[in-house]
Amino acid sequence: MVEQQLHGQLSTTVSIDLCLSCQAFWFDGYESLKLTPASVLTLFRMIGEQPASKPAALADRSACPRCQLRLVPTHDLQRSTRFEYLRCPVKHGRLITFFNFLREKDFIRPLTPAQIEELRRNVPTVNCANCGASIDLAVGTACAHCGSPLSMLDMKQAKTLIDTLKDADGDKVIDPAWPLRAEIAKRQAESAGWLQQAQSASLVTAGLAVVAAWLKGRQ
Repeated sequence: MVEQQLHGQLSTTVSIDLCLSCQAFWFDGYESLKLTPASVLTLFRMIGEQPASKPAALADRSACPRCQLRLVPTHDLQRSTRFEYLRCPVKHGRLITFFNFLREKDFIRPLTPAQIEELRRNVPTVNCANCGASIDLAVGTACAHCGSPLSMLDMKQAKTLIDTLKDADGDKVIDPAWPLRAEIAKRQAESAGWLQQAQSASLVTAGLAVVAAWLKGRQ
């Protein structure tokens, strides 16, 4: 794992560990809840800038990096969104996949019936954004391996976070083309051409790549 220093609430510093190959973060204690919106956006971009690849489920026998005890599979709820992770039994921290981190931060939503039908017209299968297993769209709309429904990046929530950061940086010059650029990114992330990228990665990964590229262009 690689250590990453991020800004925390109340002018603190949050140190997290990330593993790009297994697409997961390790948070000590309640570090995830201490992240500022800017730090969440930093991780959001970091996830989106990774090369497109199928996600992989975390090994059930993963051990805590602090005490080496076996991590415990845990299901949690943030508002109405369910997510999961592996936690240390003596509360040293938790290991959470990129996908479930985005779930926790409310960036993921299920596809609408209309979007599912459009997807079926374009591709026969997609990869599950949670575990990477193939989902046969002719058979169902949920992963047969982990039970996760077909999900995509919630562009409305992504724009809300970026708007929050923009409002917080009131002393900076605001890009006058921001509303148009945001709408273009949203349409790209919901287009049929973008949906076809799900065959090599996942719907969530493809959407993140669009937004990360757009955010990089704003710098």
